[in-house]
Amino acid sequence: MTIIPLAVQPLTRAAFEPFGDVIETEGAEIRLINNGTTQRFHDLAHVDVTGDDARVLVNIFRGQAFAPPLDIVMLERHPLGSQAFYPLQNRPFLLVVADDDAGRPGQPKAFLAMGHQGVNYGRNVWHHPLISLEAESDFLVVDRGGAGNNLEEFFFEDVIYRIEPV
Repeated sequence: MTIIPLAVQPLTRAAFEPFGDVIETEGAEIRLINNGTTQRFHDLAHVDVTGDDARVLVNIFRGQAFAPPLDIVMLERHPLGSQAFYPLQNRPFLLVVADDDAGRPGQPKAFLAMGHQGVNYGRNVWHHPLISLEAESDFLVVDRGGAGNNLEEFFFEDVIYRIEPV
């Protein structure tokens, strides 16, 4: 088994763009609503669902805390819709994503999201399941509901990608 270290880079819109959207208020279009009493940070993510009976789900996921070193042995993707995560407790979390390489994940990339940033994984983007840091954390999650298999998992057979403490 080969162990390959994964460098963790800061989460930015430009670096994450091939995989989806970074959800944050900084740089967002602001619209005043409710007679000017509320700021709306407009259109922060492209929610994408497909299928005859597809619908958007709004959930809260509670993720266990992980402490690096962390071995990445699998990635998943959702072929029928995007999946957005936004932290509710202002805690950082890790993201691991990969381009598609002929139906399997390519070389993974790791990002550190700060507690004021969320992400929207594009449809069919390989990513690791939720990686909370510091403590058990809640996330607002927007994804797809409806008929059809919207989960594909890939387990690496001869390599482990390792994230060391950040």
